[in-house]
Amino acid sequence: MSKKYMTIPNALSLSRLIFLPLLYLFILADHLTAFLIGYILIGATDFFDGLIARRFNMTSEIGKALDSIADLFFYISSAWFLYYLYPQYLAPNSVLLIMFFSLFFLSFVVSSVLLHKPVMMHTFLLRLNGVLVYLTVIFSQFTNTTLLIAAILVIYLVGFSEEIAIFIRYGDVDADTPSIMTLMRRNERTRHS
Repeated sequence: MSKKYMTIPNALSLSRLIFLPLLYLFILADHLTAFLIGYILIGATDFFDGLIARRFNMTSEIGKALDSIADLFFYISSAWFLYYLYPQYLAPNSVLLIMFFSLFFLSFVVSSVLLHKPVMMHTFLLRLNGVLVYLTVIFSQFTNTTLLIAAILVIYLVGFSEEIAIFIRYGDVDADTPSIMTLMRRNERTRHS
């Protein structure tokens, strides 16, 4: 990565990718306290990369792509952590999990076909779920999160449906678009001006 792209937000996103394998090692070595501390720290980079990028005007297309890639690996890993550490909370949600993975895969297929590239949106619902998944992994260490996981999966189903609708209706839009309603209001204002 050239110096032009090596910003603090991009370094934070990259660190999420680099340090993620440590979490697997902590789990496999049965160091759950180290896992929890590492998970909290690594996950916090997702919050700070976006905050710093927006606050100090360090946003870039490469930064958005790097954040999306880091998010993808982090949240797929989070799902595996839940599966490996707390299968008793996932098992009752198996139908919702199948629906989630089907719609998740479909969103990548639709964006690949319509936009000629896989896109992972950062809508409000998908960002909310990112926070909820992060908290669920942490809370699962202390309490039963079966119902929280069910709620997250339902919100994801709505979020991925919204993402697919955005791809179909509006095509290639900014991945940070908050919602389809935002795009509808923007189009309405454009038509009336």
